[in-house]
Amino acid sequence: QVQLVESGGGLVQAGGSLRLSCAASGRTFSNYAMGWFRQAPGKEREVVATISWSAHNTYYADSVKGRFTISRDNAKNTVYLQMNSLKPEDTAVYYCAARSGFAIMTPGEYDYWGQGTQVTVSS
Repeated sequence: QVQLVESGGGLVQAGGSLRLSCAASGRTFSNYAMGWFRQAPGKEREVVATISWSAHNTYYADSVKGRFTISRDNAKNTVYLQMNSLKPEDTAVYYCAARSGFAIMTPGEYDYWGQGTQVTVSS
């Protein structure tokens, strides 16, 4: 089992920045690929960014490319999502997730999920 706890969400004005953190406990964190996903009201959960266990490979959704950065610190069992130039359409609950194997974009393929953290961007 892997337990994931997100933090860092909040209310920010458009153009602002937030840094989300996801602290993991349980099994060896470095064995897992990690992903950040988000879900807005009335919409399906979508991938935001993923990172391989080694951090050598990352993926970003087109909607966040150039604005968001995913990173991880395996020594601290933590994955981060730096979000810059935030837009109102980034408003959603953000979740981190873990899976063994490759980092992929499909939410249903992730084994462990955090409880989510709300990000609200005002215009």
